[in-house]
Amino acid sequence: MTSSASELRRSLGVGDAVVIGLGSMVGAGIFAALAPAARAAGSGLLPGLAVAAVVAYCNAMSSARLAARYPASGGTYVYGRERLGPFWGYLAGWSFVVGKTASCAAMALTVGAYVWPAQAHAVAVAAVVALTAVNYGGVQKSAWLTRAIVAVVLGVLAAVVVVCLGSAESDAGRLDVGASEGIGGVLQAAGLLFFAFAGYARIATLGEEVRDPARTIPRAIPLALGIALVVYACVAVAVLSVLGSGGLGEATAPLADAVRAAGMPGLVPVVRAGAAVAALGSLLALILGVSRTTLAMARDGHLPSALAAVHPRFRVPHRAELAVGAVVAVLAATVDVRGAIGFSSFGVLAYYAVANASAWTLDPSARARLVPGVGLLGCALLAFSLPGVSVAVGSGVLAVGVVAYVVRRRGTARG
Repeated sequence: MTSSASELRRSLGVGDAVVIGLGSMVGAGIFAALAPAARAAGSGLLPGLAVAAVVAYCNAMSSARLAARYPASGGTYVYGRERLGPFWGYLAGWSFVVGKTASCAAMALTVGAYVWPAQAHAVAVAAVVALTAVNYGGVQKSAWLTRAIVAVVLGVLAAVVVVCLGSAESDAGRLDVGASEGIGGVLQAAGLLFFAFAGYARIATLGEEVRDPARTIPRAIPLALGIALVVYACVAVAVLSVLGSGGLGEATAPLADAVRAAGMPGLVPVVRAGAAVAALGSLLALILGVSRTTLAMARDGHLPSALAAVHPRFRVPHRAELAVGAVVAVLAATVDVRGAIGFSSFGVLAYYAVANASAWTLDPSARARLVPGVGLLGCALLAFSLPGVSVAVGSGVLAVGVVAYVVRRRGTARG
């Protein structure tokens, strides 16, 4: 067997990579994260969104530079390993796989809650099985499906913005930009909103499947992030202008409540359908990214080597995808993980902290280190500004990963 038999097929261009990133970012996060962020920040929601965007930008630039240097599947797992050492790469990979697996289950349950609330778990499992099958058929099929999902979701969000801003109920005074809950509330909102920005990591984790990665990835990551930021800002302003920060914080389905308050109740089913489609898009991209990081960790022996297999026809890590799909399906069938957004954000912020620390080592000049330095500080600040339960659980899970790494290393040394 040649070495190429274990390599993934490079079939994604700039447009495909941008769409996959958007499918992760412009997903269920914008439908779900605004309300808890508004409860945390009050009138500081928009400043919180700005802080989250700055940290996400720094992370994106660090990731883009690293992905161009190391165009292989695994993202920050690979960057940390190459720039900082095996332990830091492992810690990044562990943070990503555990945190994003919980996010997968949360997105699947979001689909179930919007499509058929009485059978949310059954619908969630069906969604996981269907999207795992799509990913199994090849990354190009996933890119085309994600393209369709992104188009639908952007159309729904555009309708929400137009209806809310054009409504007689819209009042610019409700924007009330400030910090009624203090700096801590703004930072906590930024940490929660970061959950919705983190999708650009999917572009980096697909580095081995992108054509001309040194050129494509540095272009695709900031482009996807910029589009997502514009969309989020427009939606947040539109919804706030109708509901205000207080009403938004109390909303169970913020965008649906906003169009209802704007005098367009007929649009509510469309918004709910858009939320379900958005969650499907996020779930598709999440499974894609987690399976690639699983592949990279299996190649290095941190996970069972069987998960490193690449399908001879479809050129995808089929065993890793099936394993991830099975774990997510079990979680979606047995637990309610919608409250895990904070935990997922903690894990993802730890992941990007390693990315920024890795990018810090690329160039010793002060100018080159400014962005990764701000990103590293921002990740730490937002991670420990999250709700206390999220910080405690996230720290505990990371500690379990560290113990597993130490035990494995000691066992290898004795062997």
